[in-house]
Amino acid sequence: MAKDILEDAGYLALGSRLKRLAERLQADAAKLHEAHGYDIQPSQFPMLKALDMHGALTVAQAVDALGVSQPAVTRTMNTIVQAGLATTRPDEKDQRVKWIELTSKGEAVLEDIRNNLWPHIQEAAKQASAFPKGSSPTSLLDALSRLEQNLSIASLEDRVMQMTHASKVEIVDFSDELAQDFYDITAHWVSEMFKLEQADRDIIENPRKLIIDRGGIILFAKTPELGVIGTCALIKIEEGVFELTKMGVTENARGLKIGEKLLQATIERAKSMKMECLYLLTNEKCAPAIHLYEKNGFVHDAHIMQTYGARYERCNVAMYYPL
Repeated sequence: MAKDILEDAGYLALGSRLKRLAERLQADAAKLHEAHGYDIQPSQFPMLKALDMHGALTVAQAVDALGVSQPAVTRTMNTIVQAGLATTRPDEKDQRVKWIELTSKGEAVLEDIRNNLWPHIQEAAKQASAFPKGSSPTSLLDALSRLEQNLSIASLEDRVMQMTHASKVEIVDFSDELAQDFYDITAHWVSEMFKLEQADRDIIENPRKLIIDRGGIILFAKTPELGVIGTCALIKIEEGVFELTKMGVTENARGLKIGEKLLQATIERAKSMKMECLYLLTNEKCAPAIHLYEKNGFVHDAHIMQTYGARYERCNVAMYYPL
């Protein structure tokens, strides 16, 4: 793979590298605005955001607020006026001063976009800028490299589109048509972190026989665009005792809180079932999942570990849910 010339040049190419990054992010933002039906260009965003935050501004005030030249403000002003998003008027006391303010159309568009798109873009940019837990950038170039690496894994556009898909998540029950999804999702994430044990194979190869027919459930998360993206099961271990197991999410849906949606749906289903004990087994390597379990009410328990922990070789964490 060819070297990244701008990255290799270090601070010498800082301006060029920032410009490249800005163009990449702005191009994604333009696609997102268009995909969601908003006729707004990235170059117009700073001005519209300023008007949305501060109300009417004079040209001079806009120059100060945006930190750009007066000709640049005037050019942007003309485009948003032409689009019907803003209007201008002279100052009542000084005809040389021009005020810029949103039209009713502009206010309506910005209210909609402020509620339905900008929060997703902000969260996606935050995710793309994040370092792994416990680490932090040592320099500006380090932070830039991490951002570029994260964007190469999933662009800003992809991240936002996944977030908007997540709002359409549907939780559905097991059917024989979904048995392959159950197998694929579980086999992938277990193999990715550990190794498939015989206990895993028995369950994912025979979900109806070992889970459904014995009184358990399997729930799936799916969206119209991405299909099945996650799964979670309750398996009956003995009378009144169930294990929450096989919770996994596909790679293209990670970061969308699908696991939490599935976990909460499974807990709610458990509350409606006749059971005296609900527990789960996991491994300390699954720190994000453990945090999710703790957040949703599961408690670490040594007795559960001693009684059921031998079920999997990889198990070194056991928790129960106080029903």
